Amino acid sequence: MVRVIDMECDLPLETPDRENRPEPIGSGDTFRGREQETVAGYGMANYANIFRNRFEGGKPRERPVMSLDDFATMLASAGVEKGMVRASNNTKTVEVVRAHPERFVGFALISPYDGMRGSRELERLVREEGLVGLSMSPLKERIPASDRRYYPAYAKAVELGIPVRMYSTMNYGTDRPYDLGHPRHLDQVCVDFPELTVIAGLGGWPWVPDMVALARRYPNLYIDTAAHRPRHFATHGSGWEMLLQFGNTLIQDKVMVGLSWLTLSQPYETLIDEVLALPLKDSVKEKWLYHNAARVLGIE
Repeated sequence: MVRVIDMECDLPLETPDRENRPEPIGSGDTFRGREQETVAGYGMANYANIFRNRFEGGKPRERPVMSLDDFATMLASAGVEKGMVRASNNTKTVEVVRAHPERFVGFALISPYDGMRGSRELERLVREEGLVGLSMSPLKERIPASDRRYYPAYAKAVELGIPVRMYSTMNYGTDRPYDLGHPRHLDQVCVDFPELTVIAGLGGWPWVPDMVALARRYPNLYIDTAAHRPRHFATHGSGWEMLLQFGNTLIQDKVMVGLSWLTLSQPYETLIDEVLALPLKDSVKEKWLYHNAARVLGIE
């Protein structure tokens, strides 16, 4: 069986109770206490217009209800040895990892607006609670990765020796700049923090050539493929051509899969088979699916 590390392991609901649900895109989005505009379809609600197959009646599709034990068993059956999780809050992430440390690794969620308080909490989550990385989202924070408000967290990540995963792709929220996740913002971060391991989450589309060039430029910059169907990477005109070309050669050690099974509404087996069907060398497929992430996460 193929070995897999999923860099975006979407968690199902453990109960049907709403308080246990991760906050869905398109509802309840706030910015430092300021309520989102209520114009129909505006802001993050535009995701329902763009990704109609992922929504029902303008609301995200219901997540399946499954116990964490059953989910861990499902992952094992599909060959997923580790899944990177970041739940709706850090407490929940810690609970998930503690329940199944053999199956999950956790990334902390820290806001750049929390400054040194956030840095101290990150240190606690890593040293005391066992989380192994930091996840931050220019999309939700509405400031790009190069903004100095992220820098205390970056410095603490270097000190702790953990990777930082940044949202790095176009967004469809019409109440914020579309290019908050442009790979160019990671350029300044890598210049200022050469010891920092950075994971560009969601692959940098539609700026894939820039993303590939930066991964080639910086030894500690990696790419994951979360939120995108693997089968589309080989589609002519999709914009992923350079990732396949260089991901099969010069940056073959820099690409990791994020399978996003709930976001894409596809079984793990289907998504893994789509990766295996890509026109990549067999040795490269193994790197994308397992070895690159294992190295970054310190699993091997």
